[in-house]
Amino acid sequence: MSEVKVEATAIEAEMSKIIDPELGRPITDLKLIDKVQVDGGHVDLEFHLTAQYCPPVFALKIASDIKKGLLAVNGVKDAKVTLRGHYLADAVNKQVNKPAPVPQ
Repeated sequence: MSEVKVEATAIEAEMSKIIDPELGRPITDLKLIDKVQVDGGHVDLEFHLTAQYCPPVFALKIASDIKKGLLAVNGVKDAKVTLRGHYLADAVNKQVNKPAPVPQ
């Protein structure tokens, strides 16, 4: 069985659905995505916010929405989302990228 190729256009389309909760505009229109790297079914995405002190609840919501959006793209098996330049970036990154619980 061959691996499904992850299309950059599919990632872009999914990211354009994510709305900045404070500004009410898509994160793609705001140019918040800095880097997208695809390696087979794994995607690494780096992004920033419009302000270093953006409320943490918004930072976590956007990061979580990005992760969910990436995992919804055909062929994506795993995704790592990295927030840069925010005063709580480490905490947000840790929360959004924590491993899923193992079913028992």
